[in-house]
Amino acid sequence: MKASLSSRRTVVRLLAAAGFITAGLLASTAALAQSSIVVASTTSTEQSGLFSYLLPEFKKASGIDVKVVALGTGQAIDMARRGDADVLFVHDKVAEEKFVADGFAAKRQEVMYNDFVLIGPKADPAGTKGSDIVAALKKVATANAPFISRGDKSGTHAAELRFWKMTDTDTSKGSGYKECGCGMGPALNIGASSGAYVLADRGTWLNFKNRADMVVLVEGDKRLFNQYGVMLVSAAKHPQVKTAEGQKFVDWVTGEAGQKAIASYKIGGEQLFFPNAAAAAR
Repeated sequence: MKASLSSRRTVVRLLAAAGFITAGLLASTAALAQSSIVVASTTSTEQSGLFSYLLPEFKKASGIDVKVVALGTGQAIDMARRGDADVLFVHDKVAEEKFVADGFAAKRQEVMYNDFVLIGPKADPAGTKGSDIVAALKKVATANAPFISRGDKSGTHAAELRFWKMTDTDTSKGSGYKECGCGMGPALNIGASSGAYVLADRGTWLNFKNRADMVVLVEGDKRLFNQYGVMLVSAAKHPQVKTAEGQKFVDWVTGEAGQKAIASYKIGGEQLFFPNAAAAAR
């Protein structure tokens, strides 16, 4: 009888221990789930290699894992509007300000900038080389030269369309104009293989390996300025948003440590992005 009672007590202790272990595992799993966020961003931040450089630094500082979903800016904004991301990090200021005005974020903060460049074959058959993007696109249209547009509602695509509109040839971009509906890297690959002109962000271009005989033909036009912004998705719109963790990312990337990390990211000794959160806040 005593042995039976002792056995029952042993079973109870084992079950209690198993319960503590299970509870601990569940708590650890819940904590792990809370220590990760989703950032909807652009292909340029990913394909330039910036996030691969930044995110390990953020993880060391915060313990928070970041999953980046890299899309065209328009698609990234749509993803954030649906509540499928905690943070939005993109480069189309007009669309970003509308995102805030529509209540999907409390505010937009500027993070960094670089510039757009017109890439094309070294021989430059349309004669675009210079520092005037509008004049260059007019020459592309007049020559019916091949031009690959991303055509994906990205920040780069939005900028390209603005430049075309300035040429007054918006309805006639030339017979060589084609939309690929793709990211920056694939658009550059198509351009390299077909000898076409492509508008690209400088960061992705500097990290691009399959250049063939492609070179930068147009740069330095102030209209090519390319600003990036970051926004915490509103929990009022989407209660599932990880506000605390997302805010830590926003604070870090716009703070001293994150801005220093952005400035220190270089390829071949050339800086890809220039932090300006502090300047924008003044």
